[in-house]
Order: sequence, then C-alpha cells, then structure tokens
Amino acid sequence: MFTKEMSILAALEAHPGARGVFEAHGMSCCLCIGAASGSIESGAIMHQVDPDAIVGELNALAASEPKPSDGRRGEPWPPAS
Repeated sequence: MFTKEMSILAALEAHPGARGVFEAHGMSCCLCIGAASGSIESGAIMHQVDPDAIVGELNALAASEPKPSDGRRGEPWPPAS
C-alpha cells in the first residue's frame, strides 16, 4: 500500500508501474536526486500535483495486479486449511 509519507524511491522500487504514474503527472522522479529522501507528498506539492491523486493512482495500480498463485489452475490460493 502506498502512502503520502512513503519516499518516492520506495514507491518506485515497490512497483514497476509507479514510474508511469509519476511521469503522467509531470514528475520525472526517477531522474531527481530528491526521490531518495523526498516523500510522495512533498514531491507532489513541489510539482503542484494533488498528493492524494498520486497515491490513489498508485494504490489502484497495485490493486489491479494479479494475485500470487502456486501454479495450480482453477484452485483457490491460498488453499483452504
């Protein structure tokens, strides 16, 4: 889960699609030295972007990812105990 307090670098490392979210809002965070220590909120404010919009898009992106599987088809994961 992404939060406004999370560093930009942590967000970029957490999901490969995060870069696209930042870039869609004019934030070239992967090129910025402030990405290592700056939060999503501080970066968004610096670029005059709503931090809640960025976090919402990052969390939507993460939620749309397929869930891990153990490789078996048609069986729920995790298996019922």
